[in-house]
Amino acid sequence: MEYPPLLTGVQRQPVVPSTGGEKHQQASLHVAAEAHLEAQVVLLPDDRRSRVMPPDPADEFPARGHDVEVVGDDAEVNPNDIVFGGWDISSMNLADAMGRAKVLDFDLQKQLRSHMESMVPLPGIFNPDFIAANQGSRANNILKGTKKEQVDHIIKDIREFKEKNKVNKVVVLWTANTERYSDVVVGLNDTMDNLLASLDKNEAEISPSTMYAIACVTEGVPFVNGSPQNTFVPGLIELAIKKNSLIGGDDFKSGQTKMKSVLVDFLVGAGIKPTSIASYNHLGNNDGMNLSAPQVFRSKEISKSGVVDDMVASNNILYNPGEHPDHVIVIKYVPYVGDSKRAMDEYTSEIFMGGKNTIVLHNTCEDSLLAAPIILDLVLLAELSTRIQLKAQSQVTESGGIEKFHSFHPVATILSYLSKAPLVPLGTPVVNALAKQRAMLENILRACVGLAPENNMMLEHK
Repeated sequence: MEYPPLLTGVQRQPVVPSTGGEKHQQASLHVAAEAHLEAQVVLLPDDRRSRVMPPDPADEFPARGHDVEVVGDDAEVNPNDIVFGGWDISSMNLADAMGRAKVLDFDLQKQLRSHMESMVPLPGIFNPDFIAANQGSRANNILKGTKKEQVDHIIKDIREFKEKNKVNKVVVLWTANTERYSDVVVGLNDTMDNLLASLDKNEAEISPSTMYAIACVTEGVPFVNGSPQNTFVPGLIELAIKKNSLIGGDDFKSGQTKMKSVLVDFLVGAGIKPTSIASYNHLGNNDGMNLSAPQVFRSKEISKSGVVDDMVASNNILYNPGEHPDHVIVIKYVPYVGDSKRAMDEYTSEIFMGGKNTIVLHNTCEDSLLAAPIILDLVLLAELSTRIQLKAQSQVTESGGIEKFHSFHPVATILSYLSKAPLVPLGTPVVNALAKQRAMLENILRACVGLAPENNMMLEHK
């Protein structure tokens, strides 16, 4: 992976006029909330999309009892309508960068070259203190000026990108290298006001990723962090909440961690007690080279380590309060293997009558090619979630009025299915179990097209 934040814009087709004739047609569904209240979910189109209507209950359902794919053409952005751009500390055009990365087959590179030669990254924010020293040789395309001036320049880039490409919305993802953790310091970045004042004072302990996030939140542009560092310091989260601007992350979940979130959930749920988890990786791409710096690797170690916590805590029969399996993560840089990452895991568990069980996995995967579809899915989900609104059905407010529709919380837990270390609002449980994350996402999407949430009880067949 290189060191570029990715800038995307949604360019859509004109709206198809609705045929219902109603002024406020919308997809809605009464769904049971945990507190046994009812909630109404609506998917709001933007000014260029038709509304999605729920199916008519009187219609004969053609495939009752079977899974049915509902094509949300009016709900989701067509990936072919996305315009790509971005920043990079390297001035290399994307065709040459593709050749340098050596990820795609050579014949495929030849087919794509003409489409990518004209794509040149905008100058990016570079601070060598936050990444490995070995990245400095690439840094020939960097923004100058104070941190405040650099943030203002990013805001200007976003506005110009949107105007030039005539896109309806912009979504920005940090697809760049892992940074070291930022120090969270009282008076520096612990509150919104302190963070913005520190930006004005050009304080050193503001990372490039946080600076991009400040620019996006200021502009009301969704920002997703695809790396494990603490981009979202407390002051940035407070700013996003005040601006009601979507932020999400952290760290793309593509290979070893995704497998771990499935396997540990299965083991704990089956009454098998994982007591030792050892995870080893080696890779040879630029991501691996950057992670060879200890302070940068620490960010990745923190992101990967927390993935089993909620699953362990869910079973107080197997685990006493505060008890955790031994969990070790190792990542090594081996240039020869390139993007073909090797991930090896050993899970040792206690079973019935003092027995032991050991599972060993070996996974060879193309690191960047696993991440790329996740990036695309995150763009689509982030954009979609900005158009979903909900309210409790017939809920009366403290002032005696009826509650109005409101958007999701700016800290987008809907993106957790694709994130190693899901960012959640303060006080919200962190869920890492992959099946639970998928069920949450699937049921939200079902509600958006007027389908009931799936509970898999199938009582009609019992």
